[in-house]
Amino acid sequence: MVVQQHRCGGGALAVCALAVAGVMAVSTGCSGRSGGDGAGERSVAGDGGPAGTPAAVVRRAADRLTAAGSAGTRTSMETAAGGTRVTIRGQGAYDFRRQLGRIKVVLPKDAAGAAGHRPITELLAPGALYMKNRGAGVPDDKWVRIDTTALEDGNLVTGGVTDPMAAAELLRGAGEVTYVGRTELAGVAVRHYRGTSDIGRAAVVASPSSRGALAAAAKGFSTDAVPFDVYLDDKGLLRKVRHRFSFASEGPAVSVVSTMLLYGFGAPVAVELPPAGDIYTGSIQQGRGGPETP
Repeated sequence: MVVQQHRCGGGALAVCALAVAGVMAVSTGCSGRSGGDGAGERSVAGDGGPAGTPAAVVRRAADRLTAAGSAGTRTSMETAAGGTRVTIRGQGAYDFRRQLGRIKVVLPKDAAGAAGHRPITELLAPGALYMKNRGAGVPDDKWVRIDTTALEDGNLVTGGVTDPMAAAELLRGAGEVTYVGRTELAGVAVRHYRGTSDIGRAAVVASPSSRGALAAAAKGFSTDAVPFDVYLDDKGLLRKVRHRFSFASEGPAVSVVSTMLLYGFGAPVAVELPPAGDIYTGSIQQGRGGPETP
């Protein structure tokens, strides 16, 4: 694996997804009618769903997850640039009350730069991303720790997985939202909403532990507007969310679609962060221009 750096609206954007050449890139230095929240917006409570406008219902998703406690998760991150498309997949579990998670990320062969690269284990914590089996010159028994508040995307795309809490908190910035209708997802009845969220607005109203990363993301992307599709069950629990990020790089424009599925709510989640002695502090192989330190 190599480390590369991309540009997003004039700043460096860390993207652990597709680069045009098909490598995994991580930089550690760095619709229908609009809903809105107006008095004239129709409540969707008439079909037995949660009360409130579509925008209000979607904005409450993070609070509902915190109340549920935890969930299993499956993720995918699809990146397209210059006609090339790569998908990175992950699976794990997340504790929304402690905002701690553990996800195993599987890279496509092209993204690893070599066949047979082992899955990357990622630990998600407030303000931090820990990665093991990262490659790029990092010893196999060591972790890399990244300060997500220093990343220009706030770890919305850097790790190849959007932090589940960040994905939900981003919905707090929902402005224009349409209630699409009822459907079924993995045997569960859900309501489908579609809209656009504003990263800057979400950062202002996010929980304190998520605010720093989202504030960084609000500065890093070329636009704060993030289109989304979200699916909530009858209890208002988020079952699926798909965010569409885009940014201008030095080459072709890059589009990133991050999808998260949640299930098995309430199951215990055990996450133990690595001790300081297991954190790698040496230089990391750079795709261009020499070594880089985490």
